[in-house]
Amino acid sequence: MPELNSTLLLEVALDLANSITNEDRFDRLLSSIRKAINCEAVVLLVNRGEQLTPLATQGLAPDTLGRRFKLSDHPRLALICAATQPVRFPSDSPLADPYDGLLLAKDGDLPVHSCMGLPLYSDNNLIGVVTLDSLRPNAFNDISDRTLQLISALSAATLKTAIQLKALEQRAQQAQDLLQELTHEALTRDGGELIGNSPSMQALKSEIQLVARSDYTVLVLGETGVGKELVARTLHRCSERSNHPLIHLNCASIPETLAESELFGHAKGAFSGAEKERPGKFQLADGGTIFLDEVGELPLSVQGKLLRVLQSGEIQPVGKDQVSMVNVRVIAATNRDLAEEVKVGRFRADLYHRLSVYPIRIPSLKERNNDILLLAGYFLEVTARKLGVRQLKIRPDVENALLEYTWPGNVRELEHVISRASLKATRHAQQQDIISISLADLDFETGLAQPPQLKPKEALATHLKEQIPLKSLTEDFQRQHISDALVVHDGNWTNAAKQLGMDRANLARLAKRLGVSLEKHIKQQTRFL
Repeated sequence: MPELNSTLLLEVALDLANSITNEDRFDRLLSSIRKAINCEAVVLLVNRGEQLTPLATQGLAPDTLGRRFKLSDHPRLALICAATQPVRFPSDSPLADPYDGLLLAKDGDLPVHSCMGLPLYSDNNLIGVVTLDSLRPNAFNDISDRTLQLISALSAATLKTAIQLKALEQRAQQAQDLLQELTHEALTRDGGELIGNSPSMQALKSEIQLVARSDYTVLVLGETGVGKELVARTLHRCSERSNHPLIHLNCASIPETLAESELFGHAKGAFSGAEKERPGKFQLADGGTIFLDEVGELPLSVQGKLLRVLQSGEIQPVGKDQVSMVNVRVIAATNRDLAEEVKVGRFRADLYHRLSVYPIRIPSLKERNNDILLLAGYFLEVTARKLGVRQLKIRPDVENALLEYTWPGNVRELEHVISRASLKATRHAQQQDIISISLADLDFETGLAQPPQLKPKEALATHLKEQIPLKSLTEDFQRQHISDALVVHDGNWTNAAKQLGMDRANLARLAKRLGVSLEKHIKQQTRFL
């Protein structure tokens, strides 16, 4: 019987190193064992407490892999599990063989044969066994203990590696499942829908649809409360990365000392309190999207490292020398004027230009007057479900109050106003009632005890008699708005059209009808110089 020499050991090690899956790794192990020990069957089984489960077999019927061997039913396997050294059974052992009738080289019951078992230990814990069967009696008697020890050690190492890899795969899958669940929750939170039919919202939706299909970095601009996070979620959902993670990081909420670690991760012991290695938000977002809310709050010390990610996709965790690559789309948002921040030295110019590859401006609520009641209806429905009431509605005078208010807090303020008013309106109502919100229930965030006072009908009638026709008022407003846009954009009709949420050709036709021309715009500018 040949010894397990160094050449065979090297061959076994190379085979195992080149294997890809656990199944392949196990099959190579059993083939290597049969090269060292001539036998008709060899099986690798993992310990599951009170039973052994086959992981790989050679020489036995295919259905063996589906069997589960309870130790209480199989005395030979029980003896192997109770041992600390290889167990050689006598050829005439009266103990039933667990593979009786399963050996491919022999039909029917096994005759007198050789059987041997190797218990596999890791850190003094039994993790599995290897069994060998030969139709030749006493076939294993002359194998040295050294050979069996080497085979046991090699088998135990292979099985331990496989168990650890499987555990890592399961943890990674669990982490991925959790990440996808959190991403789905983030995408569907607060409805996840951009509500509004105003021209400015229609233009916004068109821009989102256009840029979402690309991998462009997007800078979302707008006042506080306009819904920048919702726009970021919509961009991700409409992109080709929608099945991958969406990671949200509020840059204003992290201390300057931890900003780099939050973004790029850290190694164990990288700083005080870093008790274990931790991935950063960019690593978690790999393959998907990261939303950097309030990006203008990032400290200058971190902005350069963020620029590196945008330029090359490279990240370097705190405390590590090596860099790694990530594939992440960046969506950033701010209510600051980043161009002004660049001028005063609080924001890097190169980072600003990298972030603003495709800027999207979200209109304020006062620019979306037509959408106020639509949004109010949405928030009424959501609030009714939260409060468990049958129906919530607003009266006509409340509708007028909502339309006349200036909404400095934008959509978020509208949501809070509706929520507070709904709660007040339910004080003296039953859950099955249809509850109407009155003016007395409104409480605006600006500190106004009452909503804007509405004019009496008589005063309104007198006021309307003194006014010019509505068509003329509308045309004057449009004329002034177009002229203002041209002034802001130095006569550039394309940029002015984009500002007004219109197609350039449509703007040109409307301007021509209203008598607004580029020549008049230039004369108007000259008059004020």
